[in-house]
Amino acid sequence: MILSRVSAYLKQHRQASLLDMSIGLDTDAEALRGMLDVLQRKGRVHKLPSGTACGGGCNKCSSDTIELYAWAGPA
Repeated sequence: MILSRVSAYLKQHRQASLLDMSIGLDTDAEALRGMLDVLQRKGRVHKLPSGTACGGGCNKCSSDTIELYAWAGPA
């Protein structure tokens, strides 16, 4: 997987959990976490603080256990 696919996914969704991206991009969460780290260092992605609500409204997941990322780069 290349960084451009991760970037495109987050550009489209604006915010996503690590699990959602892992499923949507069909890749391992650990590998994806490494790519997200690179994008964070470049200032294109922000990892949201623990406890941030995903905004989905279903309340099925504990917000403390979800890793959320948001696109911060150019649209």
